[in-house]
Amino acid sequence: MVKGHEAEPPEEARPDVPAGPEEPSERLSGDEPLLAARVHRPSDLLRALVGVLAIALVLGIAAFAHGTTSGLEQDINKGTTGAPDLFVKLAGLASSIAVLLVPVAFAVERLIKRDGLRIADGVLAAVLAHGVTLATDLWVARAAPGTIQDALTQPAAGGGLTDPVHGYLAPVIAYMTAVGMARRPRWRVVLWFVLLLDAFTMLVAGYTTAFSIILTVLIGWTVAYGTLYTVGSPNVRPTGQTLLAGLRRVGFKPVSALRAEGLPDTVEHGDRGRRYIVTLEDGPPLDVTVVDREQQAHGFFYRVWRRLTLRAISTRRSIVSLRQALEQEALLAYAAIAAGANAPKLIATSELGPDAVMLVYEHLGGRPLDSLEDKEVTDELVLGAWRQVKALQSRRIAHRRLAGDAILVDRSGKVILTDLSGGEIAAGDLVLRMDIAQLLTTLGLRVGAERVVAAAVEVLGPDAVADCLPLLQPIALTRSTRAELRRLARERSKREREAVLEASEAAKRARAESAAAAGAPAGGSTKADRKAVRAEKQADKRAEKRALDTALDGAREEDLLAQIRQQVLLIRPQAPVEPVRLERIKPRTLVSLIAGAVAAYFLLSQIARTPLSTIAEANWGWVAAAVLFSALSYIAAAMSLLGFVPERVSFARTVVAQVAGSFVKIVAPAAVGGVALNTRFLQRSGVRPGLAVASVGASQLFGLGAHILLLLAFGYLTGTEKSQSFTPSRTVIAGLLTVAVLVLVVTAIPFMRKFVSTRVRSLFAGVVPRMLDVLQRPMKLVTGIGGMLLLTGMFVLCLDASIRAFGQGEAETLSFASVAVVFLAGNALGSAAPTPGGVGAVEGALTFGLAAVGLPLHVATPAVLLFRLLTLWLPVLPGWLCFNWLTKKGAL
Repeated sequence: MVKGHEAEPPEEARPDVPAGPEEPSERLSGDEPLLAARVHRPSDLLRALVGVLAIALVLGIAAFAHGTTSGLEQDINKGTTGAPDLFVKLAGLASSIAVLLVPVAFAVERLIKRDGLRIADGVLAAVLAHGVTLATDLWVARAAPGTIQDALTQPAAGGGLTDPVHGYLAPVIAYMTAVGMARRPRWRVVLWFVLLLDAFTMLVAGYTTAFSIILTVLIGWTVAYGTLYTVGSPNVRPTGQTLLAGLRRVGFKPVSALRAEGLPDTVEHGDRGRRYIVTLEDGPPLDVTVVDREQQAHGFFYRVWRRLTLRAISTRRSIVSLRQALEQEALLAYAAIAAGANAPKLIATSELGPDAVMLVYEHLGGRPLDSLEDKEVTDELVLGAWRQVKALQSRRIAHRRLAGDAILVDRSGKVILTDLSGGEIAAGDLVLRMDIAQLLTTLGLRVGAERVVAAAVEVLGPDAVADCLPLLQPIALTRSTRAELRRLARERSKREREAVLEASEAAKRARAESAAAAGAPAGGSTKADRKAVRAEKQADKRAEKRALDTALDGAREEDLLAQIRQQVLLIRPQAPVEPVRLERIKPRTLVSLIAGAVAAYFLLSQIARTPLSTIAEANWGWVAAAVLFSALSYIAAAMSLLGFVPERVSFARTVVAQVAGSFVKIVAPAAVGGVALNTRFLQRSGVRPGLAVASVGASQLFGLGAHILLLLAFGYLTGTEKSQSFTPSRTVIAGLLTVAVLVLVVTAIPFMRKFVSTRVRSLFAGVVPRMLDVLQRPMKLVTGIGGMLLLTGMFVLCLDASIRAFGQGEAETLSFASVAVVFLAGNALGSAAPTPGGVGAVEGALTFGLAAVGLPLHVATPAVLLFRLLTLWLPVLPGWLCFNWLTKKGAL
């Protein structure tokens, strides 16, 4: 009986188990229990996305290549004028009847074979396709550009226009695609003949255009695959009975098949196939791997992303055919054994129908490295793993998945490398060095950096180990290894925070005990006594700071990769340590590029709508005022930062650092670049790293609170005004309700609550002790809060002056509170936007916000552009100069 993780049904509920005295193999064969009835195939989603992109491409060509579409229609009309009218009418009649009869015939055939679920899927896809065609027709008729309408329609004989999308053809295509007619050769030929005949007759008769037919086919095809992915497709994975039958075809006599356990169901491992341990009538058991199309497509998007973002790592395609996958794994199995490595011996391969293959290996009894206890991972075992990798690399074979579950240890302690399906033969130096880096990390997680480096050097030699240091970085490791390293990093950070907090509490208790023992000073104490008390307090603070620094230094732990580098450098001090750049593009960069392109399009469209006369008639007095307010904002930013730093830091250099932040904002999101620069500046100014992070975190936390309070206060003030063009009181109420709903949603969903709390805790770790230090210096607190208010005021005044520079008459109708509300809302959107400096998001929010409070769009657009020019773009060059100067001075 084939067994799996699920509970088996009782014997009487399994009609597939014969009851008579038959052969043992026949009597015990059966299906794997409780396979999912439907699966969501990534391939269906991929086809649906390709269809959406194709539809967008067709509409784009129709919109922007009007000459091409009109020329194509003229060529088609000229080529079809000579067609006999009788032939066209007969062909049209036949195709119209066939388009309806063919789907019905196929449905009858499927119902006879009891495959009604496919017919239901097809009917659902047809209904959805019909709805999409109606919506498309309505959009083209009422809202689409004229060029698209011309490309998809023609004048009808009785007046009006033809349908842009054919309401009966798209549902038929969706139906036929969803029920799988294209996978049956005979039906496929009939299908394409009917569709081509129908399209030809409609073109010749002048009932449609070529672009309309293409769009109709794409809509039907896309809706069909979107429906299949949403509702799921019938599961066609080979069952246990199919597996046993396939083993008999290649000469084995199986008795039972047990589903192997312990394989993670993740994106990284899902394409390795299902594993079975098969018991034979005579002889040792077998390990069988079954790979089907669904498992092969598992993790497709992740592999495509890795291929696009990493440089020159893989020469294989992200997805291959079943035949290619079978040949690849077989080739690697034979090559590994020929190289002298301990690898599973492949003894047979076979297809299991058109959608699956199987690979039969000799059975390997053993446990993966991940399941071993730490005491079982001996030095001999570690050396054995390195010997296997050395054997592979001697023939330039790369494993590519040297994680803990791919290293098997049998009862005798012999190390066996499994999961070679993702490997490469004739691999390049870069990939081979990545294998060494991966195994260093995998074994280092179990035995530590010193032991794993010593074993690697003993087997591979110091040069080979040293050469892998540039690849010892998280991006070069497997997904499971990166997740483990992140988990360990979070635990280290937690221990460091706890150590610092404990040291702080101990220092405070010691200071309190010391003060209690000394007693309170007498009321008539002299000036010398008060001076002595102040000196004692300062000494206590210095002692507390030393205690915190000592605790932080004692609790600080280096990550595993850094420990491995140090061990290798002890052996080879001249080894290269500069990481190799493996990423072509980072996710943040890709998002920034897309958002930047959208922002550039928005800015250019707004500039194109702005009359040149408006810019020429600007009031240069107000422009100069806006420049002054923009310059004063850097002084306010320095005040807001230094107010939360009890240590002595140069004010002038802090102002220069804020100007340098104008350059950093262009190369990083505003909420990230400024924090990193200020933290680095404080560290270089003598503030301890943990205290520097806490100071910047305190500044950010107070800034967030001040921003929200100012937004509410100015919103309330604006709502009390008598202006009829703007009613922000309702806006404020709606905003508060929205925030309340978001807070409820976040707190109600466990994983979101954990995500937010973890991020907030890590961002503001140590802020509370830092704020207690600041509260002991009221002038510092006044400086910080005053700097925040002054910073907001300078930006609001700069925006107000920019408005007055282009429309002083219109600006008189706007209050300072209204301008402040618009700025605060726009700035919040800019901080959340992924683009550098909030490009695009800030401009859009400010422009539409000013228009909402009654400012004409022809005044709001140049005013916002001037404001952004003064606060974002013009300071870039001075910021770059300040950044370089601070770097040369060692202040950054």
